[in-house]
Amino acid sequence: MLQLVVQLRRLKDRSGLSLASLESKSGYSRASWERYLNGRALPPRKAVEELARVSGVDPARLLVLHEMAEEGWRNDTAPADVADAADTRTSGRPRRKVVIGLCTGTVLAALIAGALLTAPWQDQDGRHSAAGSGPGTAGTSHGGFVYQPGRTYPCTIKREHGRLYAGYSTTRTAVLSQPGWDVVEAQCLLRHRGFDPGGVDGVYGPNTTHAVKLLQEKADLPVDGVVGWHTWKALRK
Repeated sequence: MLQLVVQLRRLKDRSGLSLASLESKSGYSRASWERYLNGRALPPRKAVEELARVSGVDPARLLVLHEMAEEGWRNDTAPADVADAADTRTSGRPRRKVVIGLCTGTVLAALIAGALLTAPWQDQDGRHSAAGSGPGTAGTSHGGFVYQPGRTYPCTIKREHGRLYAGYSTTRTAVLSQPGWDVVEAQCLLRHRGFDPGGVDGVYGPNTTHAVKLLQEKADLPVDGVVGWHTWKALRK
């Protein structure tokens, strides 16, 4: 479910459509899209197809993610199980099933929202949603992040409590998309592990995405270029 939510949010943001525009173009209400994009409800397959249609992209990959998310939702699995399902599809390895006792759909939605909750995600019309990965999130002492063209940041890696940190963010769950300290942290850790993200500038661009994919391939993770919980675990170990 987590990977589906991430991809839907990215597609919505790249399309430039507000929730009001999505409502008028897709036939699904603004309130419904807020729930889908926050991970509080599993979107219908048709809604996924409509978002792809109005954004002008092939829906095939989104529908694969939807199928896996639907299976996880139906079985009341935690967000980590969705990634494990992706592992099975991509590598043939057995899926590690974690059964959550007495887990209802409401509890599952809360778990997914918690995994995404690192800063308010804001729609274009100024309304805040409950999920996101905005600038300067997750325990940084550097203040709000402001992108400055040409500026890069030094990387000093330290191990604390068994995990690696570069001093810009302590997150272990943020889903990266927008410029921010979380991205600087990930870029430093990528460089430390031998995967060149280009300049450590806090921007999640093509070079950083490529470096993330190389790390994911080496760590035997789904190679999607998205930094989420599993990729942070590989970066910090």
